Amino acid sequence: MSALRYRRILLKLGGEALAGEGGFGIDPHQANIVAGKIRRLRDMGAEVAVVIGAGNLWRGKDGQAHGMEHVTADHMGMLATVMNALTLADALRRLGIEPRVMTAIEMQSVAEPYIRGRAIRHLEKGYVILLAAGTGNPYFTTDTAAALRAMEIHAEVVIKATKVDGVYDKDPKRNPDARRFDRLTYIQALNMRVGVMDSTALTMCMDNDLPIIVLDLWQSNAVEQAVLGEPVGTLVSA
Repeated sequence: MSALRYRRILLKLGGEALAGEGGFGIDPHQANIVAGKIRRLRDMGAEVAVVIGAGNLWRGKDGQAHGMEHVTADHMGMLATVMNALTLADALRRLGIEPRVMTAIEMQSVAEPYIRGRAIRHLEKGYVILLAAGTGNPYFTTDTAAALRAMEIHAEVVIKATKVDGVYDKDPKRNPDARRFDRLTYIQALNMRVGVMDSTALTMCMDNDLPIIVLDLWQSNAVEQAVLGEPVGTLVSA
């Protein structure tokens, strides 16, 4: 087996990774596919923490557009991430991988509260940890939660797995001539206002020299290549 470039990783997924047709709801079949990708990482020897969004269930901006208070809309989004985490945990368990769902908002009959030291011990024991409910605070995205948790658990890289195979200078779906970048510095990514990760998360990673790899979750073996240090997607680093 090839040596891993990154042994402890934070995998950031959008809620759409679990969505059914139309990009909404939870499709158990999709959850099984994502769980299979995570299992392959564990089989390679990687320690895996996952932060998943909630875009398949709820988007706070939609609530705000109809007059909902921002804090309420964000709290609803945090709870929706717990539903996604529980779905993925169930799929992992059926594949023989032991998961631990940890939440920033306490709900002990459903999941463990997030405690940094306990999360690190779970990783050392070979469990996959699913970190839900964002940071527990409104006004922060799950991208920011991913950056924060990655630093807390001493992850070596954040892998932002999307539907696009990297960072482009413009929307590749609308612009056939869009240019994909193999590498970007943090400053370049911030100046470009890349849509794949918000500026707070990028700044946190820059301040702590935590590399980010943006790749296509559905591209065959892309996540495995990233963990091995092979060129895939876009690397954002110093």
